[in-house]
Amino acid sequence: MQHLYVGVDVGSGSARAGLFDATGQKLAQAVSPIKQFRPAPDFVEQSSSDIWSQVCKVVNSVINESGVKPEQVKGIGFDATCSLVSIDNNDQPVSVSPTGSDDQNIIMWMDHRAMAEATEINQSDSEVLQYVGGEVSPEMELPKLKWLKDQLPEQYSRAAKFFDLADYLVYRASGKDIRSVCTKVCKWTYLAHNKSWDMSLLEQLGLDDLITGEKLGDQILDLGSPAGQLSDIAAAELGLTMLTTVAVGIIDAHAGGVGVIGDKPESTLAIIGGTSSCHMAVSKEPVFVNGVWGPYWGAMVPGTWLNEGGQSAAGSLIDHVIKDSAFYPELMKMAEEQVRSHYDILNEEVERLEKEDPHFLSNFHLLGYHHGNRSPRANPHLKGMVSGLSINKNLTELARIYMAAIQSVSYGTRHIIEAMNSAGHQINRIHMCGGGTKNPLWLREHANVTGCEIVLGAEDEAVILGSAMLAATACGDFTDLKAAMATMSSKGQVITPDHRTKPFHDAKYRVFHEMYEDQMKYKAMMKDF
Repeated sequence: MQHLYVGVDVGSGSARAGLFDATGQKLAQAVSPIKQFRPAPDFVEQSSSDIWSQVCKVVNSVINESGVKPEQVKGIGFDATCSLVSIDNNDQPVSVSPTGSDDQNIIMWMDHRAMAEATEINQSDSEVLQYVGGEVSPEMELPKLKWLKDQLPEQYSRAAKFFDLADYLVYRASGKDIRSVCTKVCKWTYLAHNKSWDMSLLEQLGLDDLITGEKLGDQILDLGSPAGQLSDIAAAELGLTMLTTVAVGIIDAHAGGVGVIGDKPESTLAIIGGTSSCHMAVSKEPVFVNGVWGPYWGAMVPGTWLNEGGQSAAGSLIDHVIKDSAFYPELMKMAEEQVRSHYDILNEEVERLEKEDPHFLSNFHLLGYHHGNRSPRANPHLKGMVSGLSINKNLTELARIYMAAIQSVSYGTRHIIEAMNSAGHQINRIHMCGGGTKNPLWLREHANVTGCEIVLGAEDEAVILGSAMLAATACGDFTDLKAAMATMSSKGQVITPDHRTKPFHDAKYRVFHEMYEDQMKYKAMMKDF
C-alpha cells in the first residue's frame, strides 16, 4: 500500500487538515472554523473541546474525500498557534477565563492580558532573556501562567497540566504526555541547548510548581520524533487506525518554515503569514539579535539554531484598515454585485491610481503597530499611526490606506532583515507562505521593499505540508526531518524585485522609522499625564 500522511494545522480562526503522499503531493484538504471568546479588552480565549471536535471533522473529511483506506495513513502531525491550554486530572478543561467557564480553557497567543507579568520577567537578570532577544513577550506562556496564578488562583490550582496547543493535540491523539522542543524552547523559556530550565526564575515568579508538580510533563523530544501511536479513542474519532504514528508537535509558523525553507536555509528568510507573521532564519552557530526571539536550538530545523522575528499584526492589519473604513459596506456591496473578491476590487483601484501617478502614496504613510511591535523593537505597547488622511469616503481613499498598510508590513519585514543581517545572518532571499501570498500586491511590495527575491512553494499549503513532513519522519519513512523536507517540498513561483522602485521605498522607509520616533516624542511630551 502507498504510505500517506496527515498534517493538521490549528490556526487562529480554523482547523485544517491535508492528506499527502511521500512526494509532497496533496491528495485532499479540509477546513472548519473554530470559536474565539473575547471576555474583555485584550483577552482572547478558545475551547480545547471545540478545537478537537473540528480537528476530528477535518481529518475525517480528507479521508472520506480522498477515498483512501485509513490504514494507509502511517503518520499524523499536528501544528498549532502557541496558545496555552489548561486541563485537570481527568483531562477535562479548566477555565483560564474571568468568566469562570471551563469551556474557555485556552489563552490565545494574541491575548495581551499579561503585559505587567512580561515586564516583571524582563526586569529579572535571567539567562533566558539572552535567548529571546532580550525580552519575553506577553504572547509567550510564562507571563500568562504568572497572570493566571496571581489573578485566578483557584483555576490555576485545579489545573493538572498546562500545554502549548500543539502539544495538547499530540496528548489528545496519543495519550502520551510528550512535549516538543519547538514549543518549549520558543514559548516556555526552556534552554534546549543545555536541556535545562532556569529554576531560579521560576522560583522568583512563584511558578516552580510547574516543574516540581509535573504540570509541564517530563519528556521533551526533538522534531521528527514519534510521540506514540493513536489511542483507540482518538483513532475512532479521527477515522484512522491505531497503527498511525503521532509525531511530536510544532508551532504553526514553524511548520510553515519546515514546509518552505528550501535547500539553502542559511541565506533564506522563511516568512509564514496569517493574522500575524513570523520571520524564521536558521544558522549553524547561535546569532544573538536584539529584539528578535532566539537563538533557539533545534526549534525548526534539527541541528541548527533559529531566530524568530515577526509582526504582531499582518493579515489582521490589512483586514482592520479595510473594515474600519466608512466605505467598507459599499465595497462589500460592490464585491457581491460583481461576484469578485473585495481584494480584487482594491487591487484594481491601486493599479488605476499607480497608472495616474506611480508615487501616489508619497504623502500618505502608515505605521502598522496597531497591536504593538513584536520585533525588532519588541514593544507591545506601541500603537499605529497614519499621516495623510482626508475626509473623503470613497474607494480611492480606502485603496490608499489599504496599500499603505501593505507597505507598512513590508517595511516591518525590511527592518527585521536588517536587524538579523547586522547581527550575523546573511539573508538574501525570502521563502514565503500564508494567505498574503495569494495577493500579488503583497508579494510585489515585499520584493521591492526588501530587494529580496520572493520564492513560493509549489504547494501553497506549506504549513500543513510541514506537519505532514513531521508525520512522515516520525513513522520512519524518512531517516530524518531534513530528508523529508528535501523530498516533499519543491519551488514554485519566483517574484523578483523591481530595483527602479528602490529610491521611492528608501524614502518611505525613512518616514516609517521617523513615525516611530515621533510616537516616542509624543509619549515623552505627555509622560506627566
